[in-house]
Amino acid sequence: MMEIKRKMGIAHFARRIKQPRGIWVKMAFIVVLGLCFVFFWSFLSSYASSFNVQRESFDDIAEPVSSRTKPARNEVTESSKSHERSKVESGSKSKEGRHVGGSVHKHETKKKKEHVVVSHPHKKKDLPKPVVVVEEEAVVKEVQEQVEAETEDSESNKEDGEDGTESDGNEGESDQNGDESSASVDEEVEEKKEEVEISKKRKRKGPVFDPKAEYSWRLCNTRSKHNYMPCIDNDGLIGRLQSYRHRERSCPKKPVMCLVPLPHDGYDPPVPWPESKSKILYKNVAHPKLAAYIKKHNWVNESGEYLTFPQNKTAFSGNVLQYLEFIQEMVPDIEWGKNVRIVLDIGCSESSFVAALLDKDVLTVSLGLKDDLVDLAQVALERGFPTFVSALASRRLPFPSGVFDIIHCSACRVHWHSHGGRLLLEMNRILRPNGYFILSSNNEKIEDDEAMTALTASICWNILAHKTEEASEMGVRIYQKPESNDIYELRRRKNPPLCKENENPDAAWYVPMKTCLYEIPSAIEQHGAEWPEEWPKRLETYPEWLTSKEKAVGDTDHWKAMVNKSYLTGLGIDWLHIRNVMDMTAIYGGFAASLVNQSVWVMNVVPVHSPDTLPFIYERGLIGIYHDWCEPFGTYPRSYDLLHADHLFSRLKNRCKQPASIVVEMDRLTRPGGWVVVRDKVEILEPLEEILRSLHWEIRMTYAQDKEGMLCAQKTLWRP
Repeated sequence: MMEIKRKMGIAHFARRIKQPRGIWVKMAFIVVLGLCFVFFWSFLSSYASSFNVQRESFDDIAEPVSSRTKPARNEVTESSKSHERSKVESGSKSKEGRHVGGSVHKHETKKKKEHVVVSHPHKKKDLPKPVVVVEEEAVVKEVQEQVEAETEDSESNKEDGEDGTESDGNEGESDQNGDESSASVDEEVEEKKEEVEISKKRKRKGPVFDPKAEYSWRLCNTRSKHNYMPCIDNDGLIGRLQSYRHRERSCPKKPVMCLVPLPHDGYDPPVPWPESKSKILYKNVAHPKLAAYIKKHNWVNESGEYLTFPQNKTAFSGNVLQYLEFIQEMVPDIEWGKNVRIVLDIGCSESSFVAALLDKDVLTVSLGLKDDLVDLAQVALERGFPTFVSALASRRLPFPSGVFDIIHCSACRVHWHSHGGRLLLEMNRILRPNGYFILSSNNEKIEDDEAMTALTASICWNILAHKTEEASEMGVRIYQKPESNDIYELRRRKNPPLCKENENPDAAWYVPMKTCLYEIPSAIEQHGAEWPEEWPKRLETYPEWLTSKEKAVGDTDHWKAMVNKSYLTGLGIDWLHIRNVMDMTAIYGGFAASLVNQSVWVMNVVPVHSPDTLPFIYERGLIGIYHDWCEPFGTYPRSYDLLHADHLFSRLKNRCKQPASIVVEMDRLTRPGGWVVVRDKVEILEPLEEILRSLHWEIRMTYAQDKEGMLCAQKTLWRP
């Protein structure tokens, strides 16, 4: 009976549709069908998306298995075995923690999508438990292979050292891998998914350079042209908006395999030191807006083919020597060249301050804040002054904590109080306890002055002096960072708060700035607890917190002998034309220390995957920086006269997507006529020599003994 009624109802509905007014019924019917379709589709989609959300919410599946991670209940047998093997390796490695001053130092490695730094097996990470069992098994196998490859690399690194001067990474200094994040959860998930894909493609064991590769070079076609800095100049879609260009470090998705062209009018050998302090070749630093800048400032003049720099002239009126004397009169403890050795100059607006301090045995690092106005950092490098280029925005500067004796800012146009004071808190991080922050300006705004006063009071900086220098009419304020934590407890308002105890103040590679105060080191086994010895005694002083003193002494003695016996006389290098030097794999700064009596300065680069020895390098009165050589360095093309790479490529084995791009970067960094000295395994030097020949470098010397060798090459003016 019910079936008959249903059929009659359907027939009645059909007749109604055929009637003229049935058009509304038809539309209603279509709407009902559409709603039903949407309902069922959304139901199915929500089920699928819930699976995706569950899958994407896990941590980086490319990370090594933690020794405390328990296997999922639904794991297959092979996955469990792989996990157990990883646990054994992780447990054995974790017992051999790397320390500097008794504390473990780790660097942040979470960064761009295309770059992966594989963590060491002793790092404490939790392996996720994916829903798909087969996929988890594959990932665990992949992780196991990466752990084994990294273990082999660490063992090979131990063998790479000469005379026992190199750390094997399991004792002494810490590994520089942080555990902090700067991106949102969604962005981090996407980055980690791509990191897994990249790590799968990179699981290769074999030679660093492909012996069958053939290289065909071309010039880079970028907006910056002959001044191209790959990770500083953002030539992507966002970079086309002027306000976003150079805002933060952002490297190209693919390794840079093009060559930076020479300046439009060519390039001539730079003026040798010390003459370069007073003049440089204009065409070597040519920039569209530099001519307009020169007309407005008296500290730099155009004289024929040269740019000249009148002695003691500054960007402000007055004499730079009077300015330095004025500072020391206000604070007598600032003994230039004795109590104060290492200075960071913010802004690089002019170089007279750096030049004057050099005469007082003070080593000043200039931070060039890259913009599209004038490339003054390049001018400083051409003059022979230590300079690097970086953004000062949201990420930490690539320095350890508590290493600069003085931080100087003269009309640097930095709003220190903005964004919760994070920029000044970053200065507080890298400033040595009891160190000085000098702020000079001649056009202070009342609002900025009040905000700065409130901020410095909140972080317990003591203002030692606030006077106006008569000759320059510059208002100079000198602040001092506290030497103990007692004063932090006396604050009525704990804002900014103290940083968490598990946060590493030395983590600096792709780590966001923090709006908190790090506790001041107090234990003798912590670096920064005591002020270093006066210069030059500090160069040969080994602090109590250095856990590998014997290795540091051996490293220094080794490089003294090597430099005196072969580098200065046996390589054919004219050291009268060498000023800017980079040690691409500095350990304890022994190579730089051996050159301290030469007319050179050395940028000590401590790779982020190596033991963290940079605090000790600063402690002995030398300068340096953290860097990952899988990426381009933060400086202009043609910045250095000599690059020194001791077992760089063997340490980077299986880490970089395309190791040949490191050779391209070395070509970018080196001036025409500049030198590269590489010490490594013969199996690496042979293909490296072929790459350099394809770049038309002149191979000046090769030497090999017991599978180890040296290569010395000189760059030419050749461009494709």
